[in-house]
Order: sequence, then C-alpha cells, then structure tokens
Amino acid sequence: MEFPDKVEVDEEQRDNTIILKLRVASEDMGKVIGKQGRIAKAIRTVVKAAAIHNEKKVMVEIVQ
Repeated sequence: MEFPDKVEVDEEQRDNTIILKLRVASEDMGKVIGKQGRIAKAIRTVVKAAAIHNEKKVMVEIVQ
C-alpha cells in the first residue's frame, strides 16, 4: 500500500446487520481488491467468520 495512513473503517448498523465501510486511497484500491477480487473476498471471509461468534450478519464494502 502506498497510503496506509488514508485507510479508514466506518461502521453502520441497519436492522440486524453491521456494515463495515473500508475507505482507501484511489491509488490503493486495486491492491485492496486484488486480482479477480481475491483479497477482497479474503477480507470478507475473515470478517464473516468473526461475526459468526457474535451471531451477527456483517457486510464489508470497499469504497473510495
């Protein structure tokens, strides 16, 4: 990542769902998503696995 200091995570709650919005610099967007979305899928998998323990539904959105 070229701009790690620009990474922000915001949390929203809607009904029974937690939405995590991951904000990164536009220059780092491709690195966070990865080839064919592999890194983004891995991030979502880890977050969802952690959420199972809390019996919550969690969504991760990657935004600029």
